[in-house]
Amino acid sequence: MSTESLKDTTVTPVIGKPPSKVVVTWDGEHRFDGERASGGPSIRMDASGKTGPSPVDTLLIALAGCTGVDVVDILAKRRTPVEDLRVEVEGERFAGVPGRVTKIHLIYHVKGAGIDAVHAERAIELAVTKYCSVRDSLDPNMPVTWELRLTA
Repeated sequence: MSTESLKDTTVTPVIGKPPSKVVVTWDGEHRFDGERASGGPSIRMDASGKTGPSPVDTLLIALAGCTGVDVVDILAKRRTPVEDLRVEVEGERFAGVPGRVTKIHLIYHVKGAGIDAVHAERAIELAVTKYCSVRDSLDPNMPVTWELRLTA
């Protein structure tokens, strides 16, 4: 093989946010505690569902939290701050092994003075389709649907 056929395969990192680094520690049975590698608060995952959400539940929680942050921020920029936000999430699962998530549906319960449905819907759409890094990290072919329920 000539040196002419060898190409530099070094990937130049994209300048942006630093990598996320976490540590997950086993705590017996199906319990795991996760935290940032630099320390700080931890979260409990329990595949048995006894002492915390399962890893798949945690994935769905992460999606709801990620999109929720974006919805709150977008509506605040419109000068219609959110007073209360609750997101219900249902993840359909494959019946075989692994029982991966195949479809997700989110229901956003939003409350706030002056929040118009059309603006809240646009905020959710942007969060789910453009801004949420958790959603963007999932299979792009997996359907993620959502609905808005404005509350008084």
